[in-house]
Amino acid sequence: MNPCPGPSNRREFLRAGALGFGGLCLSDLLAGRAAAGTDNHDTSVILMYLHGGPSHLETYDLKPDAPSDYRSIYSPIATTVPGMDICELFPLQAKLADKIAIVRSCHHTMASHSDGGIQVLTGKTPLVADATSQSKSDHPDFGHLTNYFRSTPDNDIPQYVALPSGPYMTRPTYIGVQHKPLDAGDPSQDGYKSPIQITGGLDGEKLSNRKALLAQLDTFRAGADQQQAMIAVDKFRELAFNVLTSTKTAKAFDLSRETDDVKDRYGRNQWGQSALLARRLAEAGTGVITMFMNTPFTGQEWTNWDDHIGNAGRPGHFGKYMSLRLPYLDQSISALVEDIYRRNLEKKIMLVVMGEFGRTPRLSSNSGGVGRNHWPQAYSVLLSGGGLKTGQVVGSTNTRGEYPSARPTTPEDILATIYRHLGISSRHEFIDPTGRPLPVLHSGTPIRELI
Repeated sequence: MNPCPGPSNRREFLRAGALGFGGLCLSDLLAGRAAAGTDNHDTSVILMYLHGGPSHLETYDLKPDAPSDYRSIYSPIATTVPGMDICELFPLQAKLADKIAIVRSCHHTMASHSDGGIQVLTGKTPLVADATSQSKSDHPDFGHLTNYFRSTPDNDIPQYVALPSGPYMTRPTYIGVQHKPLDAGDPSQDGYKSPIQITGGLDGEKLSNRKALLAQLDTFRAGADQQQAMIAVDKFRELAFNVLTSTKTAKAFDLSRETDDVKDRYGRNQWGQSALLARRLAEAGTGVITMFMNTPFTGQEWTNWDDHIGNAGRPGHFGKYMSLRLPYLDQSISALVEDIYRRNLEKKIMLVVMGEFGRTPRLSSNSGGVGRNHWPQAYSVLLSGGGLKTGQVVGSTNTRGEYPSARPTTPEDILATIYRHLGISSRHEFIDPTGRPLPVLHSGTPIRELI
């Protein structure tokens, strides 16, 4: 019997099946994940992470009656929910207001991008503030922890997927590099393919004898370099191959199964197609999908959400650039929310839309233009699905959008709400090498109005 054709060297193997987790092979990275302590709930969270920090005054907390140097540059529009006015560039979301909830009273103290990102994604305050935005987390984010708790030998779909790549400021730290996300790339690119590919004649759908694949890999490993990246670990090696040969995973990543009408409804751009793929992955069983939403397109006219004067070297009024982004955000959010409810996934999938902070309520201006600077003292978060009580606004800020004035909430509260949906105890403790307990969250409770 001739052996199955397959990858002939380490590079080909990595391309054919090993996932791009910092150079380590999947079987290594899945080792130890059964040490979790919760039930494997069939729930998912999709995070739209608006990198840069979107202005709450130009999105979900407009202040039309504020003084001219504070008020939003846009007008509010009514939604289907009385009192939930939102930006005029969000007409699609306005029609779906009964299916979303807006928390307007979030706040923290970290004013740089990396520190703010660490705060909202881990629930832990960096020990030393870093104004240069180069800091890295000392604790895992909620996606890393979901990977830790959810990846088990009977689960053949990746539990943490990042589109196009994971947040740069967080890392799995003491739970191990094996819990990094699968960076899945930009699904809007022509010829996009799943990051999990079996090439060289290996077809997971047609593979009739998994042991033959195991034997092939053993043979390959015997002649390969001895780097840790090529070491398989006991039964988790089987889990790695389950993922690699899973038709469920392959189908989830296959956007060709969606009609052109659906793709158009989400938007033919990075944000829209990432949202569509995120829905497919969540529906298939991925625990956490993060969308790092920098810009929907590349080009001189596009910037991220860091709308201070001269953002990314682009002069002029920040509204010039925000007005380009907001309709694409509206389209991707509304299409995803519509699908979550249309497909009866509103209890399974929770959507969270947020950045690392808000923007200064008072406008800044000089010869270079007009903008808003970093402002962690107040920002908004949108949620949908997840079995939440939607169609409401939680909390408020003062008349100028400076600080919470009612029902203040923290990143820990948002994360506690997320963990509750995922079936993960926010009070679970890890023990560091010195014997010190490290809880998932030091503080925070699920937002009672939503649950």
